[in-house]
Amino acid sequence: MTTPTVTPASTVEPDILCTDLVRIFTTQGVEVQALQGLNLRVERGELVAVVGASGSGKSTLLSILSSLDVPTAGVARVAGRDLLTMTARERVIFRREAVGFVFQQTSRNLLPYLTAAENVAAALAITGRPKGHKERADRVAGLLDLLEVSHCAERRPTEMSGGEQQRAAIAVSIANSPRVLLADEPTGELDDTTSAHVLEAMRSVNRELGVTTLIVTHDPSVSEHVARTVQIRDGRTSTEVLRSTRVDEHGAEEHVAEEYAVLDRVGRLQLPDDFVQALDLRERVRLALEPDHVGVFPGQRKVPAASDVEGSSDDTSTPEETP
Repeated sequence: MTTPTVTPASTVEPDILCTDLVRIFTTQGVEVQALQGLNLRVERGELVAVVGASGSGKSTLLSILSSLDVPTAGVARVAGRDLLTMTARERVIFRREAVGFVFQQTSRNLLPYLTAAENVAAALAITGRPKGHKERADRVAGLLDLLEVSHCAERRPTEMSGGEQQRAAIAVSIANSPRVLLADEPTGELDDTTSAHVLEAMRSVNRELGVTTLIVTHDPSVSEHVARTVQIRDGRTSTEVLRSTRVDEHGAEEHVAEEYAVLDRVGRLQLPDDFVQALDLRERVRLALEPDHVGVFPGQRKVPAASDVEGSSDDTSTPEETP
């Protein structure tokens, strides 16, 4: 028997890869740098949330990843495609087959004159897969069942709740089996309870189908539903929070969240805002290299005067001449 060759995980290209991504807009003669060397790596099958305040650059990032915009500089690859070199025709195929997209506005995700089942079927008809009528009907029914909206199959969007519309929209977005699912504030118009149901539906899609999923949001509560959260600040990835479940010495499960600062290739990092405020860090900080860590301490607020420097003298009298 021939033993199958297993490709090491480290050699598998991530489904989303951004390196030193820059996007500059010019508005009324003024340049605005929305992305300032952003780096992001999302492995195949991951479920990741990208959070950030308004103006942090997260919407610009999503526009680039969906090929609706082109970066000014850097590297951007999604599902094995180079987003900087694709032709217009390749971009159309990319949006049809490689990525699915869920908008914040429920009205943008579904055609209002079609039922939920017809919306999913319309997405399948664009690519013509699967070929047979029965296979296509089975695909529609399976997706609606996965998203727990089978009862809405014959309902139009106006006959569904906001949460049902978003779950039907997710079914539409994954109809053509994309490798990557991008969601722009998918819970922005929903209440907390409905938001949780939609996020759990996205987790089910990620878990059952293995679709790499990136959720962009300003809502920090979304982080509770994913294992990895990336924060964007001032056009760069600043921190990441990794969540895991561990078993303690008593056999009880405990949920652990660890925060990491993102270090770029020239050694820059951004300290979390709460760290900066807690220690009143301003202007500059003092660093100390220890055997296993780097210490960061509040620095001096001003340059010391010459008289404060070690070895200087307060005596300004003229020294005596040496005989």
